[in-house]
Amino acid sequence: MEYKKNDRVTLTIEDMGSDGEGIGKVDGFTLFIKDAVIGDQVEAKIIKSKKHYAYARLEKVLQPSPFRVEPKCDYHRQCGGCQLQALSYSEQLHFKEQKIRNNLIRIGGFDTEYIDKCMEPIIGMKEPFHYRNKAQYPIGTDRDGNVITGFYAGHTHTIIANTDCALGASENQQILETILSYMRKNKVTAYDEVTGKGLVRHVLIRKGFTSGQLMVCLVINKKMTKMSYISTGVQKNTNEFLPNQGELLAALAEIQGMTSVSVSINTEKTNVIMGTEIHNLWGESTIEDTIHVRDMQKENYPYTGDALTFKISPLSFYQVNPVQTEKLYSLALEYAGLTGKETVWDLYCGIGTISLFLAGKAKKVCGVEIIPQAIDDARENAKRNHIENAEFFVGKAEEVLPEFYEKTTTEASSDEMLHPDVIVVDPPRKGCDDACLNTMLRMQPERIVYVSCDSATLARDLKILCDGGYEIRKVRGVDQFGMTVHVETVVLLSQQKPDDTIEIDLDLDELDATSAELKATYQEIKDYVLKEFGLKVSNLYISQVKRKCGIEVGENYNLPKTENPKVPQCPKEKEDAIKAALKYFAMI
Repeated sequence: MEYKKNDRVTLTIEDMGSDGEGIGKVDGFTLFIKDAVIGDQVEAKIIKSKKHYAYARLEKVLQPSPFRVEPKCDYHRQCGGCQLQALSYSEQLHFKEQKIRNNLIRIGGFDTEYIDKCMEPIIGMKEPFHYRNKAQYPIGTDRDGNVITGFYAGHTHTIIANTDCALGASENQQILETILSYMRKNKVTAYDEVTGKGLVRHVLIRKGFTSGQLMVCLVINKKMTKMSYISTGVQKNTNEFLPNQGELLAALAEIQGMTSVSVSINTEKTNVIMGTEIHNLWGESTIEDTIHVRDMQKENYPYTGDALTFKISPLSFYQVNPVQTEKLYSLALEYAGLTGKETVWDLYCGIGTISLFLAGKAKKVCGVEIIPQAIDDARENAKRNHIENAEFFVGKAEEVLPEFYEKTTTEASSDEMLHPDVIVVDPPRKGCDDACLNTMLRMQPERIVYVSCDSATLARDLKILCDGGYEIRKVRGVDQFGMTVHVETVVLLSQQKPDDTIEIDLDLDELDATSAELKATYQEIKDYVLKEFGLKVSNLYISQVKRKCGIEVGENYNLPKTENPKVPQCPKEKEDAIKAALKYFAMI
């Protein structure tokens, strides 16, 4: 049967899509229905019809799913920020686990049993509300011209007035009401995207959950001329960016925990919220927060006693869920398997949060980040935490890493960072660049720890890394974003190992030769090459050279997972060194 726009249908939701939409069928015709949850029986109205499927709007829940709960927020459907708020939290975790699993299988092309063997239980939240330490609220006007703030309705720039978001810090409502009251009293205009006029565009609020410190940054459309006002007892800034600026500062200073108030200048017609020009108006220019290391092997993940303190500016990148961030970074640290002897690259390092976590257990860590201010913060954070074995580079990971590799290789340097023991990557949603992935494969670290905020691009990148000689050891989700469809994933990859259980038939005449071939282990060959030539070589390279020399290796070693695998070949310098080791051990 053919269905068209405005048709009403009744159906049961059988599955959920990656964006949290309910999926059901009528006469074999598939419908995608926002706000419906798996198990619901619903009435829906088709709003967009294709040949084999359609999008529909939820009109009525006829029989609620056993997984359906009453949403905390009255605006969750209009806002669209909490796609899963009507789904029980335990089922949200199941949904996210399945999302990771399905992407690895469908996009990455990995075997189902292989992935199921690698996956560990997702790490959920004790309190999936009021967990965000950062929120950015647009300022606008309603139909009557009243100044409002809230969040944009889904796929629009229409503001839904709401100062009490269920995911934000509890102090946010008081801060927003204070700013709105000030704006109304002083007739301060809200920015209009259409005309480009109006003063206040957004309000950024950040909170240090450990310190309790609060930061407010108003994003404004232009500088105001200097004005004079009667001192209100609040620290006075010589520049005036807002009418009766002191009145607002005095009101914000009364809020417990207020530490920093600033403005960000953004006069561009753009969707980018923050401007690069920041002016501190009151208090400190940064706030402070602490991230604790947790023991991820014990129940409830208790603190180990180690912790790092960070300074956070308005432009700093900092994970928005501090409690889950501790678990996320502690899991990455556990997967890295550091003993104090390892060299580590941390790519897309931000303000150095993961880098400094790793530095406490590593010999040396090098971090790479494109944003100069973030690297400044990273270096400052290293000093603040008395960490001296972490070095940071400004630039794109896909440029810095290849440039370092080519330069160091050309100079025949024995720099220990040329072949690190571990590489950790925490890229943006788009994943890693091909140049970055290819250089990682050439560097041949023993282990790669991939931290991802998008399991679809993660799956794509893992396929490349596994085609290049790595295998997935562990996969675990961490719920950083309760009530939403987003989920973080941590993956441990290690170099594929040769098959050491090969069955062979021996002739007595061949016994002496065979014994010679088995004289040294892969680790002994690695140790010899490192000691004599200052080079780190991988099992993959040793296996390749062994084959060239006619020495048998496991038939199942490094089987490609695609028709055109990108397997790095052993460089000439390393091949010569490995051959020297084979001669030393009388294997050739």
